[in-house]
Amino acid sequence: MLYNLHVKNLALIDEQEIEFENGLNILTGETGAGKSVIIGSINLALGAKADKDMIRSGSEYALIEMTFGLSGQEQISQVKALEIPVEEDGTVLIQRKIMPNRSICKVGGETVTTRQLKDLSNILINIHGQNDHQLLLHKTKQLAILDDYAGNQLAEVKEQLRECYHICQELQKQLQETDLDEKTRIREQELASFEVNEIADAALQPGEDDRLENDYRRMLNGRRIAEAVGQAAEIITGESADENASDAISRALREMNAVSAYDTQVAELSKQLSEVDDLLSDFSRSLAEYMDDSEFDEADFQKTEERLNLINHLKDKYGSSIERILQYQEEKQKELEMLQDLDTHRLQLQKQLQESKNKALQLCEKLSKIRSESASRLTKLMKKALIDLNFLDVRFEIPVRPSAENISANGYDDVEFMISTNPGETIRPLEQVASGGELSRIMLALKTVLADTDEIETLVFDEIDAGISGHTAWKVSEKLGVLAKEHQIICITHLPQIAAMADTHFQIEKGIERDRTITRIRRLNSEDSIQELARLLGGAQITDAVVQNAREMRKMAEQTKVEA
Repeated sequence: MLYNLHVKNLALIDEQEIEFENGLNILTGETGAGKSVIIGSINLALGAKADKDMIRSGSEYALIEMTFGLSGQEQISQVKALEIPVEEDGTVLIQRKIMPNRSICKVGGETVTTRQLKDLSNILINIHGQNDHQLLLHKTKQLAILDDYAGNQLAEVKEQLRECYHICQELQKQLQETDLDEKTRIREQELASFEVNEIADAALQPGEDDRLENDYRRMLNGRRIAEAVGQAAEIITGESADENASDAISRALREMNAVSAYDTQVAELSKQLSEVDDLLSDFSRSLAEYMDDSEFDEADFQKTEERLNLINHLKDKYGSSIERILQYQEEKQKELEMLQDLDTHRLQLQKQLQESKNKALQLCEKLSKIRSESASRLTKLMKKALIDLNFLDVRFEIPVRPSAENISANGYDDVEFMISTNPGETIRPLEQVASGGELSRIMLALKTVLADTDEIETLVFDEIDAGISGHTAWKVSEKLGVLAKEHQIICITHLPQIAAMADTHFQIEKGIERDRTITRIRRLNSEDSIQELARLLGGAQITDAVVQNAREMRKMAEQTKVEA
């Protein structure tokens, strides 16, 4: 269930926090007070598209936070399957910060994508907006509702059908690709043969390119090292130079030794120079040994370079690695074999396609049977629910019409909700019959019926009472009261009949604070709730009679909840 909603700097809301309870949470207020902003903020927190204009004027960002409590181990497992953190006490904290150029979504302190948020919302909450009942007129929505009601049994068959239908499409595509004239077949066969042979002639070995790259780098640097070492040796001991470094130091040492006996400092310097001469001799010997041991093989270097060029050429044509080149060769070999015996290959594809179509047809039949059985059960439940919502003489049917010519990944059924709300009227498609108020009640009836099979605990209704009044409004109120026994309901309403059924009542009002318009939300106590009911009942003035009427309405609602 939804424990808490915290909203800051959103539209007319400066900063507000709502603590929701179990049962029926009712939100009322004057038109334009900001009731729909509350529902909108829930949608935004759960990944709905955000607009910078939603940020309250003068603020740098808008913030929405919600805390949900998960209802059981199954729901916890579903949330964890989305790789979303769950607190030890089974709560989930959702936060969305909306800034002018971007928004940040977090769950449990970890950043998530809006896609993850939307997937999470499908587990936690079901939101029915003001215009959602219009979707009920579309046959695709009606089919989806029936499939949701049918549950896991249908979902499993549907998944099998989706996989089978995908295979059919792929086989059909392959069959079309093999529909070649003789000239085209020969041309493609020759190209495939050339490519297979070109790769085969290269005799590639997995990992060969990495080994050759290492060898090439070593050889390339080895030549540069050999050149540098050779130049160093020439400078130090080379015979071609007029005077190399070794000769120069030796001559300098002889000069110093000749006068070292006359001055102790000169003798010390002569000793240091003698050490340098020894070091240079040692270095010259080491350099000569290194040059003898490291010989650059031009032929080996050229062979390695040519092999690498060939491999890189094949990579450019067939794949970014040797493994991918070999995989391409394998695929082309299969294509070549197919082109060499195209007629046989086409016959095999046609056979596989027909087998897949037969399997898809069988799955469609199975799917249709489950839908028909589910439609029969849903029809009975819907009729009872509609009668409870003041459809006194109603006929409701869900025909499931199979058509083997219209197979898709969703089956081959045409599903349509049919209704007659008045005696003597012919039953007709929902879109041809239902008014706005009737659609609201039909949607509520569906939510009530589906709630028994739905694991989602929190249901949100934004003005489910559109287009109804009087006794019908009371019937809707009773139905919400029954639904709230097993679910948390959050409902925005203008009708006192529905507001009277509240387990928890919130008032949303617009006011002025520091010369700015703001929306405030406050939880009403029993007496304040009666005053709000009186406002909904009354006209220009709230008289004692209106207040008494509100008390009677609250008393009736309490009695109804006890008896339900």
